[in-house]
Amino acid sequence: MEKPWKCGDCGKGFRFPSELETHRRIHTGERLFTCSVCGKGFYDSSNLQTHQRIHTGKRPFTCSDCGTGFTQLCHLQTHQQIHTAERPFTCPVCGKGFTDFSSLRIHQRVHSGERPFNCPVCGKGFTWLSSMRRHKVSHTNERPYKCSECGSDFKSSQVLMSHQRIHTEERPFSCSHCSKRFRMSSYLRVHQRVHTGEKQFTCSACGKGFTQLTNLQRHQRVHTGERPFTCTLCENGFTQSSHLQTHQRVHK
Repeated sequence: MEKPWKCGDCGKGFRFPSELETHRRIHTGERLFTCSVCGKGFYDSSNLQTHQRIHTGKRPFTCSDCGTGFTQLCHLQTHQQIHTAERPFTCPVCGKGFTDFSSLRIHQRVHSGERPFNCPVCGKGFTWLSSMRRHKVSHTNERPYKCSECGSDFKSSQVLMSHQRIHTEERPFSCSHCSKRFRMSSYLRVHQRVHTGEKQFTCSACGKGFTQLTNLQRHQRVHTGERPFTCTLCENGFTQSSHLQTHQRVHK
């Protein structure tokens, strides 16, 4: 279809003048549509409506396999590939597969070291735009995202959505090996190392590998002699809090 309406800034064509008018706000920075809850501005009304689902908790797009709801259709489509296990986009460096090309492109920054998103306050660079946005809020005390169930406030919509699964008991991330389910994708990734045997965290002193960074940090105390958990009664030090708790029974 012909696109006769051209943007004077970038040359992109549109079918209707209304589409061109909306597009030009990208260049002008104009945000006519403002969220009445948190004040965030948007280029068009459809983006505002999608955003407002964060505050209302509305998830109109539902997975037919597991019943998980999503605020956007594209998020549902990406999620559905979890059930098919289809990962057609492969990293040429490490062979890891991804459900969509954008996830592969973001992953490749791990290998390239690219951090294209810089905090406007302190200049710190980030691999993901979402990480930069979460970090930027750390410079303020603003917590605009409130849980409708318990009233807890959060600095980002992602943290709020993860928190809300505590109330709904939703576990949308399922292990393809054992079907165990998790509230967060990060928990699933850590769990999957049990099946793959991957130990990406290696001790620089002895070369021993670990599936989690916390386990490596705990192990390194063997080499450093650090004992950060101290008994308040006798001042004995321990490498793990569980060891301290076991010791404290001596005093009872």
